[in-house]
Amino acid sequence: MSDLVDVEDRGAVRIIAINRPEARNAISTPVLLKLKKAFKEAAKATHLRAVVLTGRGGAFSGGADVKEWAEIAKGNNPYPEHNWVEEAIGLVQEIARLPKPTIAMIDGPAVGGGLDFALACDFRIASTRAKFICAYTRVGYPPDAGGSWLLPRLIGIEAAKMFVFTGDAWDGVKAHAVGMVTEVVESEELEARTMALAEKLASGPTVAIGLAKGLIDNAHRRTFNEQLGEEDRAGKICGKTADHAEGLAAANERRAPRFVGS
Repeated sequence: MSDLVDVEDRGAVRIIAINRPEARNAISTPVLLKLKKAFKEAAKATHLRAVVLTGRGGAFSGGADVKEWAEIAKGNNPYPEHNWVEEAIGLVQEIARLPKPTIAMIDGPAVGGGLDFALACDFRIASTRAKFICAYTRVGYPPDAGGSWLLPRLIGIEAAKMFVFTGDAWDGVKAHAVGMVTEVVESEELEARTMALAEKLASGPTVAIGLAKGLIDNAHRRTFNEQLGEEDRAGKICGKTADHAEGLAAANERRAPRFVGS
């Protein structure tokens, strides 16, 4: 019996891994709760400056636990104190608003809700073995964990409709071609490439990156003048950080900055 979700720190990078390989990392309610807790803790941990989300055993996630959903459909919710969809929405929100860069490391299938959690990350590095499936329409259901909002922003409305409506599987090359994933590498290179990016991001000015993330993610909700005001607010916060002072000093001294994340 696995711990369902593994958490491992490698310096300033935290790896959060779904650990149900016997079920292709299907997302049950207990998995959702553990993932939400892990991301909340990552947000509070001041020593962490980047987060990687992945799955153990050759699969990112096979999506919602269909056995649990079948019981729910019969009126026999095995976790009556929790609503799966509400918990999944809460998890997507935790991932998306984390004020630190996030990377989904995807090997094998990323399906349904599992795919939505990857889409909520800032970047997605996939192996050539990765396979992406919306899956919702395969069971007569619409997207319910943010995919209908996240996916069109990455690949456009028409491509998103094709992917969702047909339920077709896309490999890593296709997903990269349309902009769903950031990069595709051979499976044996996946962890090294993902960690290289995570460590690079973790060495950056974490406060500035977190504020930039919020500015970019929320720009569509504002007018241009409102966005300028938000940029000014963010700049005033960064202006008081040690990393801003270090960045200016490094520029004047013509050397690489040594950011500390605060």
